[in-house]
Amino acid sequence: MTAFDLTPPTDAQRSDLSAALSDEERHVLLAHGTEAPFCGVFLDNKRDGVYTCRFCGLPLFRSSAKFDSGTGWPSFFQPYDAAHVREIRDISHGMIRTEIVCARCGSHLGHVFPDGPPPTGERHCLNSVSLGFTPNGEALPDPLRRAGAEAMPAA
Repeated sequence: MTAFDLTPPTDAQRSDLSAALSDEERHVLLAHGTEAPFCGVFLDNKRDGVYTCRFCGLPLFRSSAKFDSGTGWPSFFQPYDAAHVREIRDISHGMIRTEIVCARCGSHLGHVFPDGPPPTGERHCLNSVSLGFTPNGEALPDPLRRAGAEAMPAA
């Protein structure tokens, strides 16, 4: 069981968060697109910290699980918590793959393949545009707290 709330965003939160996305973020996160290889901002990131969902802020991967796969996308051998990433069978583009999405908001992250390093043998291949990054020692983002605030009753 995860220590994080996996309750999906409300319609108001989803609307507010969607409005703040760039066209590329909207294409990848919401329309299950893919960014071009070797151009993502986190491909060569070597800082220690936590990679979070760009849409809802849920922690997805630790920097200690990141490795250079040579594929052109940030790759990780293990999620922050298995409950934070949901796998979906993807039969698009004439192949069978396993898509990974954020377990809280359903945003597209990338795909997982069985050709990663030990100890898991998995390669979670992600779009940089699907991610945020929080350096160790800093508070994790909480975009759901801010989004849809006008629709929430006052305390």
